[in-house]
Amino acid sequence: MADVASRPEGHVDGPPPDDGGGRRPGELGVRELGRWTWRQVTSMRTALVLLLLLALAAIPGSVIPQENVDSLEVSRWKADHPSLTPVYERLGLFSVYDSPWFSAIYILLMVSLVGCIVPRTFVYARALRAQPPATPRNLARLPDHTSYTTDLEPDAVLARAREVLGKRRYRLRVAEPDGPGADSVSAEKGFVREAGNLLFHVSVIVVLVGFAIGGLFGYQGGVIVLVNGQPFTNTAASYDDLDPGSLFGADDFDPFSFRVDDFDLEWLTEGSGAGTARKFEAQIAYRENPGDEEKSYDLRVNHPLSIGDTDVFLIGHGYAPVITVRDGNGDIAYSGPTVFLPTDPSFQSLGVVKAPSARPQQIGLEGILYPTYFFVDGNPTTQFPALGRPLISMLAWTGDLGLDSGVPQSVYVLDTETATPLEDADGKQVRVDLFEGETEQLPGGLGSVTFEGVQPWVRVQISQTPGKEIALLGVVLALIGLLGSLYVRPRRVWVRARRVDGDHGSGTMVEVALLDRSGGADLTTVLDDLVADLTSAPTAPAKETS
Repeated sequence: MADVASRPEGHVDGPPPDDGGGRRPGELGVRELGRWTWRQVTSMRTALVLLLLLALAAIPGSVIPQENVDSLEVSRWKADHPSLTPVYERLGLFSVYDSPWFSAIYILLMVSLVGCIVPRTFVYARALRAQPPATPRNLARLPDHTSYTTDLEPDAVLARAREVLGKRRYRLRVAEPDGPGADSVSAEKGFVREAGNLLFHVSVIVVLVGFAIGGLFGYQGGVIVLVNGQPFTNTAASYDDLDPGSLFGADDFDPFSFRVDDFDLEWLTEGSGAGTARKFEAQIAYRENPGDEEKSYDLRVNHPLSIGDTDVFLIGHGYAPVITVRDGNGDIAYSGPTVFLPTDPSFQSLGVVKAPSARPQQIGLEGILYPTYFFVDGNPTTQFPALGRPLISMLAWTGDLGLDSGVPQSVYVLDTETATPLEDADGKQVRVDLFEGETEQLPGGLGSVTFEGVQPWVRVQISQTPGKEIALLGVVLALIGLLGSLYVRPRRVWVRARRVDGDHGSGTMVEVALLDRSGGADLTTVLDDLVADLTSAPTAPAKETS
């Protein structure tokens, strides 16, 4: 009863009344929620956060091997990190730039920038047409101001102010002869600063559009080409790794072909950089179209070959030992250069040999190539990446190599799940160690392995990026906009002149004030120079009073 008695008169139990639309006061409807969400998405703060997120999201793509760049390296990474692999696959970290979450950030950034820039563009357009603001009532309250007296009439002072400010490219306010502001001049400049800000943000959109066009209509692929080997023909089947855009078709490949005739390589032999390639270049012969005249080109790092809309880059090199495998019948079951992939800067390389046609059993070999072999402290190693004393050391396998299962296999991986290690008389797995020119017989009359020599190979990256000119234009626009926003200072100037009478005679009091809208600028020198110009008229003998 006490609670009832203490309630104010007119109190009604229950929820507060709605507004007639089914909502209580303070609740957001669908329209209000949509407007609030749109304002948040299109704010400059959100655009900056999304830009930072896009930069952070691109980091895994440069740290973690990517399927569309080097699928073999991805396979090795998965083998070395079996516990992390399922997590990374679920997150799409092996193909970052094609993942849904990366695309979501990309699209949100585009929407945010467009929604932020369009309204600001209309505001800027209105500001361009607007006159400078009227002169404040009390110029002495501005941080940078001064005053002086002169014998000139106020109209002459204001005319001189218009002349001086006009030469300094200020925009002048047009005032009515007898209306407010008729005793002063109001001027403003620095509109390019806001244009620079807008241009910078527009350039970000241009860059993103350029990359989007390249990602949709372009492609990127990699292939290893043997020196003096088979020529490369630009078709999808010729690539080791291929990442085409969503709208790139098989008919969009430029119909060129090329072969590598020679490969020049220079190594540093002294100092801390010994063993590093100082330069390497491939001499290639190419045809832009079948039947065209053959042309030559020296392909070097950062000097790609452009054929039509396609660029060919030289990005790596390595060795392919020439290995011949004879089976138990003396027939050649495998012969030719075998690409071995470098695993470290010394070019110690891994590779496999598969001889499925060998009889009576299939033969498989997997092992290491040492370009310049040495035995140091009981361990084999290579002392220098150049070919000096090459040796191959490979473990031998026989039986089912999994080649008849119908499951595609990498040429760089030997499936040993169903194979049997080839053992010697002591029960140890046979290891074939061969210097160049040597042959070793396999036990059990299974055949022999010969190390014929070494043939170099080069890795090239071939790409078609139709939006690169647009992206370059965006970068140039960004630099121009950034320079404009950094170095252009938006300023306002007011000059007021009025007649005053004093004990020592009459004159014209001139007040001058400046305002730097960007903040932080020291306008003392600018103010002094402006006053000097105002008082420099031939008929304007002036004397400072304050």
